[in-house]
Amino acid sequence: MTGASAGRSASSRGRPTMNDVAREAGVSLKTVSRAVNGVPTLDPALAERVFAAIRTLGYRRNELAATLRSTASTATIGLIIGDMRNSFYSSVAAGTYEIAREHGTHLITASAEEQVELEQELALALCQRRVDGLLIFPAVGDQSYLQPEMDLGTSVVFLDRPGTGVSADSVRLDNVAAAHTLASMVLEEGHRRVGLLLDTLEVLTIRERLDGVRAAFEEAGMTLDDRLISTTAHDPEAATKATVAMLDLDDPPTAFIGKNNRAIIGIVDALVTRGARARVVGFDDFEMSRFLPRPVTLASFDVVELGRRGATRLFDRIAGSAGEPTTERLPFTIVQRGSYR
Repeated sequence: MTGASAGRSASSRGRPTMNDVAREAGVSLKTVSRAVNGVPTLDPALAERVFAAIRTLGYRRNELAATLRSTASTATIGLIIGDMRNSFYSSVAAGTYEIAREHGTHLITASAEEQVELEQELALALCQRRVDGLLIFPAVGDQSYLQPEMDLGTSVVFLDRPGTGVSADSVRLDNVAAAHTLASMVLEEGHRRVGLLLDTLEVLTIRERLDGVRAAFEEAGMTLDDRLISTTAHDPEAATKATVAMLDLDDPPTAFIGKNNRAIIGIVDALVTRGARARVVGFDDFEMSRFLPRPVTLASFDVVELGRRGATRLFDRIAGSAGEPTTERLPFTIVQRGSYR
């Protein structure tokens, strides 16, 4: 749509709105606000696009300013994690904090405990406090509640998995490739009975990891035994229980794949308790993994960097970066941890 046709369209509907200005300029509502309020860090080229749109639409600046939500920067961003007990999230928060400090910004961290209702409550509470942006590990459910806040200019970046019902940037892990590598490694070592300790398949991260394992089995001309797939290993205790149940089978697994660091702890606990030996591989390195009383192989992601990348993208959006939402995936490395003790 050309500027002239956009102007006629807006005029035909009555007085142009701030949405019309943002659409005409090809920027976010937050950028329109920052331009009108003379924020000095805004790219001059973006500011000029906003004012050109205002002139094209015939929107008087004082009318726009009166319409906009108060947008003075609070120099604060929010981070909503999934599980306060998981060290994975504290590492992400460390990376986020590092970038926030570089931007002279405070970081507020809250845990939604993988509950979308609590996530919504926390996110909207942070928006009421006018945070400049949000980083969110989305829970299973619908994140469309964020759309009104995003329309008003709040920047949002999802971590680890995309949100549902809303389009925004995301920084994620290369889960399929990591799972494929781990499963291929186990199969190449000759293991055929492999137990998978997973969480609910409603979580995209878990589905991706299962997809990677299945692909490795299919390439090897094999099929996963559904009896050896647990989708209840949410925490170490549940992972221990599921592992014990598999060890009690007439033909138990000779190898286990844990969905994350907490599942690995549960698997190792079960093996030690039973005095059993099995190959153990999984995801997410953690600080105490080298002291595990069984050898484990882990697909390790730089989760501090996950926090850094997410925060960097968020500050780009806060500063007025336009364009379609992007997805970035972080690579992994294979590390050896633990030993028989």
